[in-house]
Amino acid sequence: MATFKELLKVSFKSEDTEEWLDVYFTRPIGLVFALLWNRLGIHPNVITIVSFFVGAGAGWMFHYTDLRHNLYGVALLMVANFCDSTDGQMARLSGKKTLLGRVLDGFSGDVWFFFIYVGIAVRLWPQQIPGTSIEWGIWGFLLAAAAGFLSHAPQSSLADYYRQIHLYFLLGREGSELDSSAQQCQILKSLSRRQWFERLFRINYASYCQSQEKRTPQFQTFFSKVKEKWPNVGDMPQTLRQEFRQGSLPLMKYTNMLTFNVRAITIYVTCLLDCPWVYLLVEVIILNIMYAYMHRSHERLCGALNEKYLKA
Repeated sequence: MATFKELLKVSFKSEDTEEWLDVYFTRPIGLVFALLWNRLGIHPNVITIVSFFVGAGAGWMFHYTDLRHNLYGVALLMVANFCDSTDGQMARLSGKKTLLGRVLDGFSGDVWFFFIYVGIAVRLWPQQIPGTSIEWGIWGFLLAAAAGFLSHAPQSSLADYYRQIHLYFLLGREGSELDSSAQQCQILKSLSRRQWFERLFRINYASYCQSQEKRTPQFQTFFSKVKEKWPNVGDMPQTLRQEFRQGSLPLMKYTNMLTFNVRAITIYVTCLLDCPWVYLLVEVIILNIMYAYMHRSHERLCGALNEKYLKA
């Protein structure tokens, strides 16, 4: 029988892509819950749906200014994150991995942060903008919208894309959830009109994939040539896979920073100090700088490898 440590290692996506806080804190706690819920026969997707409500409740707690409610928000958001970790670990340990589960997993974070941004905007509304006598009012909502829709959403989607690309070159197709809009459109064409729910699901997921592809032209050129020359990832030269990993690995810390932990810690600190507007500015300024650097570096890597290995 496998030990807890062995199960924990198996439940990781890869050592390359796991963040240290997750490795030593979130994943071990998530595994305890995963083993419990797996024994009870609870499907990973059910845990994901539970996290929707817990994370939404956390977001609304942050609209209060008192310490007690903000601590409730911190606790609820941590529980939601444990649920998010648990469902993925359960899926990897039990083999219950589905595309629906992956999309629900991504959507859960969108739900949490939607309520967090709304909560912060409501909180700021009657407060004065620092250094002025002007109330935040609608400006708080506009700043929250810029942080959420214009910053957070593209950052997290591209960070997830780069992680899946890294896993593809590291572990092959079986170890990655890298998908394309073309694949999703092909599946969509095969569905009947009666399968309306899955059709809607595929349309939305194809749009999500397409948004990732439009922002990565150098990778799309490089990857299309790779797949054309080596349809099976196992046939790809090890030198190419190793060189890609070496160039991509330093960017994994940025993909982690642009997903959950850095955002959550910043929210905790700024809400507890009653200055949540600082978090919104961090999102719009600092995390966008990280996003731009990550994007530019990855595109340069793909362009260089295309020139070296695949130029006709």
